[in-house]
Amino acid sequence: MEVELTAPNGKKWQQPLGLFINNEFVKSSNEQKIETINPTTEEPITSVYAATAEDVDTAVKAARAAFKDKSWKSLSGTERGALMSKLVALIREHAETLATIETLDNGKPYSVSLNEDLAEVTGVLQYYAGYADKNFGQVIDVGPSKFAYTVKEPLGVCGQIIPWNYPLAMAAWKLGPSLACGNTVVLKLAEQTPLSMLYLAKLVKEAGFPPGVINVINGYGREAGAALVQHEGVDKVAFTGSTATGKEIMKMASATMKNITLETGGKSPLIVFEDADLDLAAEWSHIGIMSNQGQICTATSRLLVHESIYDQFVEKFKANVEKVSVLGDPFEESTFQGPQVTKTQYERVLGYIKAGKEEGATVMLGGEAAPQKGKGFFIAPTIFANVKPTMKIFREEIFGPCVVITSFKTEEEAIDLANSTTYGLGSALFTKDITKAHRVAREIEAGMVWVNSSNDSDYRVPFGGVKQSGIGRELGEAGLAPYCNIKSIHVNMTA
Repeated sequence: MEVELTAPNGKKWQQPLGLFINNEFVKSSNEQKIETINPTTEEPITSVYAATAEDVDTAVKAARAAFKDKSWKSLSGTERGALMSKLVALIREHAETLATIETLDNGKPYSVSLNEDLAEVTGVLQYYAGYADKNFGQVIDVGPSKFAYTVKEPLGVCGQIIPWNYPLAMAAWKLGPSLACGNTVVLKLAEQTPLSMLYLAKLVKEAGFPPGVINVINGYGREAGAALVQHEGVDKVAFTGSTATGKEIMKMASATMKNITLETGGKSPLIVFEDADLDLAAEWSHIGIMSNQGQICTATSRLLVHESIYDQFVEKFKANVEKVSVLGDPFEESTFQGPQVTKTQYERVLGYIKAGKEEGATVMLGGEAAPQKGKGFFIAPTIFANVKPTMKIFREEIFGPCVVITSFKTEEEAIDLANSTTYGLGSALFTKDITKAHRVAREIEAGMVWVNSSNDSDYRVPFGGVKQSGIGRELGEAGLAPYCNIKSIHVNMTA
């Protein structure tokens, strides 16, 4: 159930190909497979087994049995935390291999996979390992005749569906709080990028987790994902992905009134006021949209710049992008931007670039495919200026290395432009006026606001959106709430 693979950096490993159910890798019931493609070369890497509805049922039943079994249910929070810490230690031991797989399968630079994504994975899991024995209930004083208290109990079986832009990190965001609270999990991977989490699943068994506590399956969203969301044995669904898919998940989960957490799309604004440090704003504006090939749900893809500094900022921003956004082989140290994750996503981004040109926006940089050595799903970092709020590229999420810039005259206009979207995930603003910063931050309709930075999220701080950017929060202490029930117990002290 494994194949030996070798990456361009010379790293070799045994790649699992099966569905990880009950601590074992197994074939899918009909032995169907999905081919995964290297986005840098457009060539196949390998094929992995794809779960059917029958396989999902098997995984859910395994998770349910594990949830009821004493090997997991009877563990104290401290003991659960120790298991999670053991997994963290193993991930650190295998970090170079995991980063290699992530880069090969996803296309992001190896330096990012190793130094940023793997650090996020271990940081999140260790953070929630620490919370495993600190998620307390409380005693409530209602007078001497009654003893009233609450306990926090796990929900049960959690169906978790992760995206392709951060396969390992998004898995950690979901596994961490759910395991800390004592749940069991069926984790459905993005069919485009299954390899890194299948390898990590081997470490789950080595860490000592009882069979069935963590199940990892690959499969098509319309088949395996739908079966997981609709399964009567699943108590909670957590999803990260597009808003359109999130809406479908809400519909499917409603049949059994499942607890849901959704983290969906975004079209995040970044406001540059006339008193901003323009060098700082240009630097963070680049980070906010061009990191991870622009494939970030919180990407600050709409730059709103005061008219008095518009031309000056655009030139600084353009120069920064030209200097930093080096396209190339993701295994090369000098590379900042690798390929888009799939041909579908590559074509989608190019379609938006075409629409921007047709609607009359000015291409300041890029605006075209940029194959490396004649291959790969590479797109030149693209800057559109003189963009009108009515344009498609201003309104819709592109999810690629493409940014739009428009101007404003007043603070009120900037806020109106920032809020003129169906989304409300992230946002950013740049100003030296701290009073203005706090005032505008409160007016922006978003789950998160960065002041004088962009997309520097922290796993200790809640993450999530408003409007059509999702429901609920992940990360921080708030990330525990979606994975536990509060049970109230009333004791009659006069009986």
